[in-house]
Amino acid sequence: MRRPSSVLRRLRPITAQLKIDISPAPENPYYCLTPELLQVKLYPDSRVRPTREILEFPARDVYVPNTTYRNLLYIYPQSLNFANRQGSARNITVKVQFMYGEDPSNAMPVIFGKSSCSEFSKEAYTAVVYHNRSPDFHEEIKVKLPATLTDHHHLLFTFYHVSCQQKQNTPLETPVGYTWIPMLQNGRLKTGQFCLPVSLEKPPQAYSVLSPEVPLPGMKWVDNHKGVFNVEVVAVSSIHTQDPYLDKFFALVNALDEHMFPVRIGDMRIMENNLENELKSSISALNSSQLEPVVRFLHLLLDKLILLVVRPPVIAGQIVNLGQASFEAMASIINRLHKNLEGNHDQHGRNSLLASYIYYVFRLPNTYPNSPSPGPGGLGGSVHYATMARSAVRPASLNLNRSRSLSNSNPDISGTPTSPDDEVRSIIGSKGLDRSNSWVNTGGPKAAPWGSNPSPSAESTQALDRSCNRMSSHTETSSFLQTLTGRLPTKKLFHEELALQWVVCSGSVRESALQQAWFFFELMVKSMVHHLYFNDKLDAPRKSRFPERFMDDIAALVSTIASDIVSRFQKDTEMVERLNTSLAFFLNDLLSVMDRGFVFVLIKTCYKQVSSKLYSLPNPSVLVSLRLDFLRIICSHEHYVTLNLPCSLLTPPASPSPSVSSATSQSSGFSTNVQDQKIANMFELSVPFRQQHYLAGLVLTELAVILDPDAEGLFGLHKKVINMVHNLLSSHDSDPRFSDPQIKARVAMLYLPLIGIIMETVPQLYDFTETHNQRGRPICIATDDYESESGSMISQTVAMAIAGTSVPQLTRPGSFLLTSTSGRQHTTFSAESSRSLLICLLWVLKNADETVLQKWFTDLSVLQLNRLLDLLYLCVSCFEYKGKKVFERMNSLTFKKSKDMRAKLEEAILGSIGARQEMVRRSRGQLGTYTISSSERSPSGSAFGSQENLRWRKDMTHWRQNTEKLDKSRAEIEHEALIDGNLATEANLIILDTLEIVVQTVSVTESKESILGGVLKVLLHSMACNQSAVYLQHCFATQRALVSKFPELLFEEETEQCADLCLRLLRHCSSSINTIRSHASASLYLLMRQNFEIGNNFARVKMQVTMSLSSLVGTSQNFNEEFLRRSLKTILTYAEEDLELRETTFPDQVQDLVFNLHMILSDTVKMKEHQEDPEMLIDLMYRIAKGYQTSPDLRLTWLQNMAGKHSERSNHAEAAQCLVHSAALVAEYLSMLEDRKYLPVGCVTFQNISSNVLEESAVSDDVVSPDEEGICSGKYFTESGLVGLLEQAAASFSMAGMYEAVNEVYKVLIPIHEANRDAKKLSTIHGKLQEAFSKIVHQSTGWERMFGTYFRVGFYGTKFGDLDEQEFVYKEPAITKLAEISHRLEGFYGERFGEDVVEVIKDSNPVDKCKLDPNKAYIQITYVEPYFDTYEMKDRITYFDKNYNLRRFMYCTPFTLDGRAHGELHEQFKRKTILTTSHAFPYIKTRVNVTHKEEIILTPIEVAIEDMQKKTQELAFATHQDPADPKMLQMVLQGSVGTTVNQGPLEVAQVFLSEIPSDPKLFRHHNKLRLCFKDFTKRCEDALRKNKSLIGPDQKEYQRELERNYHRLKEALQPLINRKIPQLYKAVLPVTCHRDSFSRMSLRKMDL
Repeated sequence: MRRPSSVLRRLRPITAQLKIDISPAPENPYYCLTPELLQVKLYPDSRVRPTREILEFPARDVYVPNTTYRNLLYIYPQSLNFANRQGSARNITVKVQFMYGEDPSNAMPVIFGKSSCSEFSKEAYTAVVYHNRSPDFHEEIKVKLPATLTDHHHLLFTFYHVSCQQKQNTPLETPVGYTWIPMLQNGRLKTGQFCLPVSLEKPPQAYSVLSPEVPLPGMKWVDNHKGVFNVEVVAVSSIHTQDPYLDKFFALVNALDEHMFPVRIGDMRIMENNLENELKSSISALNSSQLEPVVRFLHLLLDKLILLVVRPPVIAGQIVNLGQASFEAMASIINRLHKNLEGNHDQHGRNSLLASYIYYVFRLPNTYPNSPSPGPGGLGGSVHYATMARSAVRPASLNLNRSRSLSNSNPDISGTPTSPDDEVRSIIGSKGLDRSNSWVNTGGPKAAPWGSNPSPSAESTQALDRSCNRMSSHTETSSFLQTLTGRLPTKKLFHEELALQWVVCSGSVRESALQQAWFFFELMVKSMVHHLYFNDKLDAPRKSRFPERFMDDIAALVSTIASDIVSRFQKDTEMVERLNTSLAFFLNDLLSVMDRGFVFVLIKTCYKQVSSKLYSLPNPSVLVSLRLDFLRIICSHEHYVTLNLPCSLLTPPASPSPSVSSATSQSSGFSTNVQDQKIANMFELSVPFRQQHYLAGLVLTELAVILDPDAEGLFGLHKKVINMVHNLLSSHDSDPRFSDPQIKARVAMLYLPLIGIIMETVPQLYDFTETHNQRGRPICIATDDYESESGSMISQTVAMAIAGTSVPQLTRPGSFLLTSTSGRQHTTFSAESSRSLLICLLWVLKNADETVLQKWFTDLSVLQLNRLLDLLYLCVSCFEYKGKKVFERMNSLTFKKSKDMRAKLEEAILGSIGARQEMVRRSRGQLGTYTISSSERSPSGSAFGSQENLRWRKDMTHWRQNTEKLDKSRAEIEHEALIDGNLATEANLIILDTLEIVVQTVSVTESKESILGGVLKVLLHSMACNQSAVYLQHCFATQRALVSKFPELLFEEETEQCADLCLRLLRHCSSSINTIRSHASASLYLLMRQNFEIGNNFARVKMQVTMSLSSLVGTSQNFNEEFLRRSLKTILTYAEEDLELRETTFPDQVQDLVFNLHMILSDTVKMKEHQEDPEMLIDLMYRIAKGYQTSPDLRLTWLQNMAGKHSERSNHAEAAQCLVHSAALVAEYLSMLEDRKYLPVGCVTFQNISSNVLEESAVSDDVVSPDEEGICSGKYFTESGLVGLLEQAAASFSMAGMYEAVNEVYKVLIPIHEANRDAKKLSTIHGKLQEAFSKIVHQSTGWERMFGTYFRVGFYGTKFGDLDEQEFVYKEPAITKLAEISHRLEGFYGERFGEDVVEVIKDSNPVDKCKLDPNKAYIQITYVEPYFDTYEMKDRITYFDKNYNLRRFMYCTPFTLDGRAHGELHEQFKRKTILTTSHAFPYIKTRVNVTHKEEIILTPIEVAIEDMQKKTQELAFATHQDPADPKMLQMVLQGSVGTTVNQGPLEVAQVFLSEIPSDPKLFRHHNKLRLCFKDFTKRCEDALRKNKSLIGPDQKEYQRELERNYHRLKEALQPLINRKIPQLYKAVLPVTCHRDSFSRMSLRKMDL
């Protein structure tokens, strides 16, 4: 630091250390002292070092009302200027004292001491600045102000000179000046900046009343009475407002209270006759005051305004009515707070300062001071009821009135009412304290007994005793009022006055009241409740609690506000939403206090206004959304169920809307007889239903209207309305009052029409059955966008707005984006909405009375019942257990959907534990500890049906923003999966119960047998889904009962279902859980038995079981054959021990079946072993299918399994063949069943597609006639099945590029469609044909379509087992190189047997088994080409012809007689091997056995002839190619006439044609070769000519070179070509006896 002056530079600095330790403060520090040094409890030990709380002086205003007493003054001496003062005054200090009088002894010990001194002292000094006549000061002096200040209280400043060199006889300090500040000026605290003159002498007598600025006579002042001392005084006080407007208002009100006139305010004296005007002007001037003091004194301010309303002051003997002025002032203050303190609102837009005022502070000014204190015994200042429950912070002690009704009585009756009539008295007396919930006690803590009501006279005397106390409240006893002196104010009731003022106000006042309607509503309700409570009227009948005129005011108020909502919802969206919500909460609260009938009339009024407006609106969704919020809030009443009269009969009530007094609803027990009612009325939204169950009727009507597919423009509200119903049911379910099943059934009765409503929506529900299609049924994509969580069409803001919560951060768009799409089809609900709706359905089905349901089912038509079954089917899919993996997958998403009430309702559904639940719990070991107690559910320990949670608990509302980040722990995922599993079980058990009821209904009526198929369908579907062991046990029991009750159902009508059932049972027979296996085996055995009893044969079940096993084996991945063998053993044991059927053939038949199944299983096991070997796998499947030659259904199943496997590996041609074979099989049996001209005659029809198809002909002896029961019963053995198979085959052929075969397939299909006159199908087919043929045209050369490459593969060695010494032709994908297949097979078998064991034989010579190592496995692979005889080539013209229907293949092996492969031209032989396969390619498998092998040996000259023929062909092809390809042409030419060609044409000619052979057998070959060369030279010439026409000038030289070469070749060949063999030109001999190899070729067909 720089030292300022030269004088100071000479001073020696003293080094010091300052240590500051900053650490975060704990949440609640112990041993705390307030800024006033008061100890904050808990302060267990006074010796511990305290933590001091420092008072903050914030830079910006902090808006917090005063709630604790604080009265502090801070004094800051700033500077002093004694430059012009005579005398020595250099080392100056200031002494500050707070005086209550002028005597020096009057200093008060109110100055806070420093940390090392005593707590309070009488004086404080500033530090001395050495040798400075104008020092600056930096002290802060903190003073504790006395509560009451008088005019004599002042601050005294004394200035001293401190002498540094102590001289004798001179004191240490000499006073050099005085000044002071009076604390009060005109009754206000004096604070701020002061520049005070300083007196040289002690101030005179009575100085404290005056200011030092006043020039007192005869006093000496420093510097001529100029201001020389600067000081600042700051007050922090909850007593002094420091605002002139507030001061004036409080002073006037105080004057009225204390009755002291005239009043001095500032410089004014206000006389009594002028008081009224001044008071009114001070009230209206409150608006001008600063916001910060208004907030600090908010509680007091509002209390005083309310006091002026309730007790109009008596001024000059006149009662002055200030109600209107006060109401206006309150409205404007509240609006000011709302606008300026935006950040201070809760999620409902309520300012938290105002909310806490109502909740904690407000109480009627006329309540007796000695009325029950807010201790545990009485209700106290903070009555806890619905409106108040909204406060964010709730004192825990307020459970009291949960058990109490807040009932009311009439303020106009003098004294307390006489006792109510005896009936009411006896009912109320018998039921304890609970008045408002009619039929179940809430079980809250019981309050102390209410004191007995004193008689009117006793009350008036008490009141007279207290009349001197201004806070006392005065009862309405008329006699008492007459004795009042004129001075005492009269008394009004605040709620009545408030309602009146609100109704009569207009203009801007009304507008501001509407803006903050919630405040006045809540104030009114609290006032009403206090009034009832403090006047002991809670026991009075509801009808007489409030006077007629007040009820009229309320009705008028509600009506005008409703019309405001209806007329302004488009302009002031945000305001109207708040208003709508506030009105709903108000009516909700009134239900607790007023006559319910009256409140229902109010609700009806609101409804009527909205409805009348709705008809005229083009897009009603916004208004309907508001109405939904309104209804949702009203229905969240804690006694909602009671209000709906769940126990009354459906008879029209007396009043137009049901009114319920506590008495009647209390007395109706659960005795009413359901059977007396017309059942239909209970399940429809009939007039009696809606009159009787008023609120439930409104909710369900709302649901029905919005979910109606024809409701234009409302589909954006689906989710909202569904959630409303869902949340209501949630709250009922977890409400401990309704835990008794009987009571639950009553509650469920209120929702019976829900079943019908949901049945109507079946087409709109999300389709959970289509698991592959993400969207389900995307009928109308647009709406899916509306409904999706992140909906791109609706912004988050609008979604929130629809949901009825305000969005603080975002501005609300003016209009909603929910325009309706015209002419749309059914809109599909989102998955979430559908799930919620189905949960609601299940809840009702679970809890409703079974007999009622059964009666209703009896009345339903078959169509409706089927619809119900569809709904149950959907439920099974919806609640299927997905497993932990799904939850983990979902966990990886970044955002999570809001934790909606779903989980709660699911827990709730599980929470009510019945006997089945116990089983669910026990059967899952880990669930032992997991039960949901009500205390876990909500922090307050109350059920979450109570309105606090449903209405205000932020984390539970369904419609808040989804901003929670999601990263769930392992335990949470486990827990979710656990809940999901339990929910799945519970949901399915409910479905099962409902199915049982349906079956009972059918048994009773006997006219609905057709329904049983649907029941069975749902049952089978549930068996197919993932289910818990508990459910399956019950499910199997139901299934067995169903089969034994209605056997003909399965075996005659629903044959398809029988197959399904067998499959499901078999699947469960292979379950790893013991109990499931035993149940499934029992079911399967009984099914066979049942079938046998019907006709001494269970062919059908036998057949279906075998088929099911096949498809199970073919499709199921995690199929366990070991468990299945155990189940089969169980079935066998059952059959052996069945005494009744021991004498029949039944046990033998069962045994046959079981053995057959074992066989299939063994093959299956083999298949499992060869899972990795596709060829072997297909072979095994082929073998199994062949074994089923006599049972068409099974063969079909296996053919389809094979088709599936081929498709997986992209062998489309093979898959197509499997499908063609399937179709041929079906055709074969169809032609036996029905004789229709247009159907194929059997497999002969399919010959053109594939020559292999004939093996499907049913001609063996043991073919079962298709008429026999259980044969050909599958869905494919129908005309449509056949068409389906053929269409699939065509598609596969098309994928394989075999368009010619597509045509053949459609040739079979077209007549069928023509016969059915199905033009649509025909047009599709012809379209596809056109496509196929145009592809053939574009790909005519065939290079674009690669059909496959063929290899001969031989296996040698015992290691191969069945394959040893077998030879196959393998069909590999096109352009497979020899190396590839060799590598694949070597790798595959190397892995199986060991790499050193497997060896590939590299050549294609015949293998000699003796020379091979017996411990090794040898594979020989040779490339083969399709082989055709000359006569065949005439028919095989196109590329496709040459690659389809192939049975013969050829490969060549060159050799010489001495054993080498290659030698000179004259010794080069060639071996051609021709293989014939058992079936033509493509076949239903990719490798086919070689059945015949034939060899041809060519002599060297024959080899030469073949080579020359090939060359000539190449030249001819290159010459005539269109379009011409010069490069190709030149390449072929170069190879033919080039001089450098080794073993070229010239050499061949020279070797074989230079001399005539000696052996006459070779004459013919010699001649043939000669002719070949003749042809060859001709072709060369053509090619050269063609080349000449194609080349450019740059290639002329090259052309000349070629021509020169050609001429040379021609010249050299000339003599050789022209030499003829004379013997060949003799007369033809008679037939020669020998045959050479060429003529032998023509006989080869005989070797097949």
